[in-house]
Amino acid sequence: MKLLIFGSTGSIGRQLVEQALEQGHTVTAFARDPSKLEARHDNLKVVQGDAVDYPSVEKAVQGQDVVLCSLGAGAKGTVRSEGTKNIVRAMEKAGVRRFICQSTLGVGDSRDNLNFFWKYIMFGGLLRQAYADHVSQEDYVNQSRLDWIIVRPAAFTDGERTGEYRHGFSGSDKTAKLKISRADVADFMLKQLTDDTYLHKMPGLSY
Repeated sequence: MKLLIFGSTGSIGRQLVEQALEQGHTVTAFARDPSKLEARHDNLKVVQGDAVDYPSVEKAVQGQDVVLCSLGAGAKGTVRSEGTKNIVRAMEKAGVRRFICQSTLGVGDSRDNLNFFWKYIMFGGLLRQAYADHVSQEDYVNQSRLDWIIVRPAAFTDGERTGEYRHGFSGSDKTAKLKISRADVADFMLKQLTDDTYLHKMPGLSY
């Protein structure tokens, strides 16, 4: 398939690029600074652009089969939501339907999956702005006419890709370990390319 990956130089994005190429897909990696992407492959095209710049997003979306988004903005900023807004708009205009967007566990009806530390100290304090950015991001996706899946991973680790993790657990589940490797996040996101189990849903992802 022809895949367009936003946030391709981030920790999840790099995994998406690497694993998608392993699976034989043709990948367009969208990056503000292409030099940060070390991957080289005959099926990889790197496009320089900024997700908050609509014309560059619109151009990149043309001719793609599926768009994946793992935009990051650190603890502050609105790159996730503003970039996602542009992606949704460009996809609707181009007629590209499938959108797989990475958010975070704890947003919306998954808030009760979190423990006290994540609910009140991290998302309630230190990462308050990042959390709000994810909330806005999900709103833009949820209101779109796309065939979307929002993936809500727990806290990232640098572990290996195991392919063994929990997903789609209820919002009241308290047994999740609240961590997941970046490699497994990418693994799950790529499994959504053709699987409609979570179409128009927001599955949580954790060990």
